[in-house]
This record gives sequence, C-alpha cells and structure tokens, in this order.
Amino acid sequence: MTRRSLGFWRRFAVVLVKPVMTVWTRRTWRGMEQLRDTPGGLIIVPNHLSHADPLVSAHFVYDSGRWPQFLGKASVFRVPVIGWILHRCKQIPVERGSVDAVKSLDKLVAALAEGGAVVIYPEGTTTRHPDLWPMKGKTGAARLALATGAPVVPVAMWGPEKIFDPRTSRLSLRPRIPVTVVAGPPVDLSRWAGATPSRATLDEMTEAIMLRLRDMLAEIRGGTPPPLWERPSRNRPSDQRPEAAA
Repeated sequence: MTRRSLGFWRRFAVVLVKPVMTVWTRRTWRGMEQLRDTPGGLIIVPNHLSHADPLVSAHFVYDSGRWPQFLGKASVFRVPVIGWILHRCKQIPVERGSVDAVKSLDKLVAALAEGGAVVIYPEGTTTRHPDLWPMKGKTGAARLALATGAPVVPVAMWGPEKIFDPRTSRLSLRPRIPVTVVAGPPVDLSRWAGATPSRATLDEMTEAIMLRLRDMLAEIRGGTPPPLWERPSRNRPSDQRPEAAA
C-alpha cells in the first residue's frame, strides 16, 4: 500500500487521524506480519472493548501495510458529505433486514475479491462482560469466511478501554495511553470448508473464532480467562446470566 495508491481522501483520513493516535497512545504492536504477509483479501476479527477500538485497530491495520475497511450502518452512508467521504475511503455500508443483508454480504464478498482487509467485530457490540472479556459472537464473520474462503485473522486488543471505558463512559485525553494489539495466525476453519452455512455450522465456526480471541487476550492480560460471556436473555434477570462452557 503506497501513498499514491491511497488516493486523496484516504490520504486525508490518515493525515487527520494518525498524528492524533500517535500522540494519544503508546503502542505495543505484535504480529503485524500476519496482515502484511497474507496475500489477497482477509477478514480481521478484533475483540471489542471500547468505542475507541476502531481508531486503535485502524491505526494497527494501516501500520501493517493494509487499508482497513470497516462496516457501517447504511443510513450513515446516505448522509450528505459524510457518506460520500466514507465511500471514497472504501468503507462498507451494511443494510439491515433479510433481503438487504444479502446485498451487504455481496458487498463484503466483492471487497475481499479486490484484496481488501475487512474488519468485523464478531461480538457485534462492545463486550458486556464486567471485566471486558469477550462475549459469544455473532455469525457474520463466519458466514463471510464460509462464502469466500478468506483467512480470518484474529486481533486481540487491550488498552482502548483506558481511552474510553464503556463501563463508566469516562474519556481520557491524556497522551501516551498504553495500548497493546496482537494479530495471530489465521483461525483454522478448514474442517468447515465447503459446509452448508447452517446455524449449527456458523455457531461452531464463531465459537472457534471467539475462543481464539479470548485466549490471545489472556496472553496479553495474564491469568486464566473465563468462559465466553453469554448475553442475558430479554426475559432473564441480569444476575442470572449463564456462561457458555469453554
């Protein structure tokens, strides 16, 4: 990825964001070769700690030599000026609803076919675990991997919660906040290659992805990781949350 290949708007985004992140964070980057040396399209799956995650993960992916392509609500892409810039920066609109979701999958498949580095947060939202361990994931990344055969590269992060802690909604503006980001080898999903995308298959693939992320995060944080956190049922009190067996 060269400056010339980025074009004006992506270069503009880099000039706007990277100097801020360089001052705001003190970075420990590891495993960047997993992104840099993997040819063609790849699916990047980070754990989701904080609303600051996209800035940190974008910085990491860009420094690895790839251009990060995030998913965004399609409605944002229809906002004048903002939507136009997002399109020029190669971000990907995602529609809601059964019919529109198929169109969104087609856009993701096309991005990977063009050699893109698509960033998908498999948890779908910031973790609700009180100690910020990963939750059970949603199946979007697994579905995309099954449809394309693209490698799924896990990226574990620890530190963005010091920039913005979702538990307290506290934002820290102090410089050089330590953040650690580690990319691991692609998750081995070969046992499901060519399988029908049934709910059971997608759930198994998603659990394999999330367990890898959990274990990578444990290596950064230290200690023994808990089972994957399961979202509470709408009809179940929050103090009776079950945990999925690891």
